[in-house]
Amino acid sequence: MESTLRPLVVGKTSPKAITVAFWIFTALFCLEMSFTAYYELATLPQAAQAFARLGFISNAFRIELSWAKVLGVAALLIPVVPARVKEWAYAGFAINLVSALIAHTSIHDRTAAFIPSSITSVLWVLSYYLWRRIEAAPASL
Repeated sequence: MESTLRPLVVGKTSPKAITVAFWIFTALFCLEMSFTAYYELATLPQAAQAFARLGFISNAFRIELSWAKVLGVAALLIPVVPARVKEWAYAGFAINLVSALIAHTSIHDRTAAFIPSSITSVLWVLSYYLWRRIEAAPASL
């Protein structure tokens, strides 16, 4: 019996193309996460004000979140990190991105505030999807 489901990408996609796409989307995602971590760790008053506006008064959470992003970026970019650690990094980033969208929604933030979180979420989805494709590929590829 033939499956009626169509693949997400039409046609044959080479393992090399998947790997290249993975590294492009992962690099863009990790750059975005690194930039936000740097912004949150910087001693700029705007970073503290942005968190306070979202309802996070304590600086401890901002600093903890920033270092978690740095560790997550390292886990995704270092090839020898075990798959289980990468999976946890992806899960942590998913929680972070969903929480950012919820925080902005809860204060009825302007629409432009959703753009960075939304773009970063798309990059996360593409990176994670392609990583799972690479992990599921036979070892000979």
